[in-house]
Amino acid sequence: MKDKNLLVKRIIMSVMGVVICGISVGMFKFAALGIDPFQSLMAGLDAVIPIRFGTLYVIVNAILLLFALIFDRRKIGIATLINLFLLGYIVEFSQGLCEKLMPDAPIWLRIIILLVAIVILCLSSALYFTANLGVSTYDAVALVWSERQDKIKFAYCRVICDFICVALGVVLLLLSGQPITEVFGSVGVGTIVTAFFMGPLITFFNKHVAERLLYGKGEEL
Repeated sequence: MKDKNLLVKRIIMSVMGVVICGISVGMFKFAALGIDPFQSLMAGLDAVIPIRFGTLYVIVNAILLLFALIFDRRKIGIATLINLFLLGYIVEFSQGLCEKLMPDAPIWLRIIILLVAIVILCLSSALYFTANLGVSTYDAVALVWSERQDKIKFAYCRVICDFICVALGVVLLLLSGQPITEVFGSVGVGTIVTAFFMGPLITFFNKHVAERLLYGKGEEL
């Protein structure tokens, strides 16, 4: 019975993690102060590769999925599938709801929404990381890297991966001839803050929220 209850908790946490993640990304897009690092990379690739964005997104995620399957198949599970098939729709709903409720939002309100989005994005990642029923293909990269060596902790692996995505996104957008205003629309302050703080914040929420929800206060993995 205890194992069954634990599995139910893990499934609920996985679903909650993906749903909250989608809501946060929609808030990022509404705030228009920079999207998360992976989406920054995708914006850069979309600017230089002449195929539909949907097709490009599938190709990039398929490559990352192949990486996870080769190095650690345990990272692929129900949360990965939910992420692939539902996340986009949740993002669209979240962004649309924000636009409906807060049309012509002033800059101070957009900054607040951005900060809230960063926090709940990290919380959502911690929930489905700890549930261990699969993660997004991009999240799997930092997790696999941190687990296959002892020198660099996960928080720093995530910071490095995010920073590389941001740097590549900026370079690709500039090479495509995008104006600076368009570059900052995709790679802005929200992107930089997320790149440097997402890893440590996920680690914090793992320890103080997700693990306690799953195993109870005082218990360890």
